[in-house]
Amino acid sequence: MNYKIKLLSILFLFNLSSSLYAEYTVENAFPNLSFTDPVGIYHAGDNSNRLFVLEQTGTIKVFNNDSSIENADVFLDLTSIVEQDGGYTEEGLLGLAFHPNYIENGYFYVNYTSHNPRRNVIARYSVSDDNPTQGNPESALIILEVNQPYTNHNGGQMGFGPDGYLYIIFGDGGSSGDPLGHGQNLSTLLGSLIRIDIDNPSDGLNYGIPSDNPFIAPLAARDEIYAYGLRNMWRFSWDPVTGLLWGSDVGQYNWEEIDIIYPGLNYGWNTMEGNHCYPAGSNCNSDGFEPPVWEYALYVDGVCSITGGFVYRGSNIPSIYGKYIYGDWCTGDIWGLTYSEEGNHTNEHLFVSGINITSFGVDANNELLICANESIYKLTSNEVVGLTGDINQDELINVLDIVVLVNFILGNEIPSTNEFSISDLNQDGLLNVLDIVQLVNIILSA
Repeated sequence: MNYKIKLLSILFLFNLSSSLYAEYTVENAFPNLSFTDPVGIYHAGDNSNRLFVLEQTGTIKVFNNDSSIENADVFLDLTSIVEQDGGYTEEGLLGLAFHPNYIENGYFYVNYTSHNPRRNVIARYSVSDDNPTQGNPESALIILEVNQPYTNHNGGQMGFGPDGYLYIIFGDGGSSGDPLGHGQNLSTLLGSLIRIDIDNPSDGLNYGIPSDNPFIAPLAARDEIYAYGLRNMWRFSWDPVTGLLWGSDVGQYNWEEIDIIYPGLNYGWNTMEGNHCYPAGSNCNSDGFEPPVWEYALYVDGVCSITGGFVYRGSNIPSIYGKYIYGDWCTGDIWGLTYSEEGNHTNEHLFVSGINITSFGVDANNELLICANESIYKLTSNEVVGLTGDINQDELINVLDIVVLVNFILGNEIPSTNEFSISDLNQDGLLNVLDIVQLVNIILSA
């Protein structure tokens, strides 16, 4: 166990008080804006302080991260090529990812559904050469297409990992119970999380295969697959501190689950639903399956569908720092899950938001945002957050704060969750000399 995980474990064991007494709520983050079926919110990592909202109907909106903003621009309109059935649908424009070098190359990637044949389309677009608030609709390059036999379970999430590769989740192909057996079939991309190299295409494709992907030939499997046995993972994300890849997989009839995704592992669907044999009451052999780190029962008190979130690494709500924040689409319940390397994970029910949570997102400062109904919400609490660098919370920033920080680093004092959050000035999950340097700079610039 490394120092970072040890310290987070100490914080959990010795200081629960801040989360026990904090009260949480959601508020409309941009009250002057409204959206049509928002299913994702992102930032481009380009230091522009902008946010991008994905509308399921086929539009990407962009606006400054300012609560008083009055208008959003259309960044890209794909409504003419995005196809979905009428009424409630799991099709549409479902995913967006910005290239890690977006500042230089202007590339971004979308995941949408189209028909005839019914399929997921992964395409690359470029930002306009002369207008940073517009994507170029003529710049499309199709990266990959995956046929879908049914209308539901299209996955949709995409994201660039810390390794620079593009990860994409595909559902099991839909219907009910995975009738075509995709979840346990390594010859299809359905029911899998894939990992591709979009910077080094090879073999006549518009992407390459990372050399350390777990199912590289001569194995009888698709080389793109990173992990499989997944039903319809609705959102995944990396913890920027620990590097763990979190995913929330929507269940069939009985269990919603949260997984930590590792390369080459089988997460059980459709032999398992969560920790349980599928169908319910059947006998199965669970050997070789990776169990979820958490699950909750379906259709209890109205819950119906998990919406995956993020490990919170912002600074505005210290009581949930380091917790995986996720919710339920039907009820708006929001929970915080604390990971334990020993497997003693703990889950805390934070509150019932009362909104239909379709997706979580984070801004450039790692503050949580939520897509729901026709708005973008932010998670807030009644915690008092002091001045940056005010470690001892005396409303001054001076050498006494340095003394407290040094004692935390040396282990002479154990910081509370709140103290750890405000002491980790560079937000890298560690308390060390780099935080002292940043604190000194704050004092000198005051």
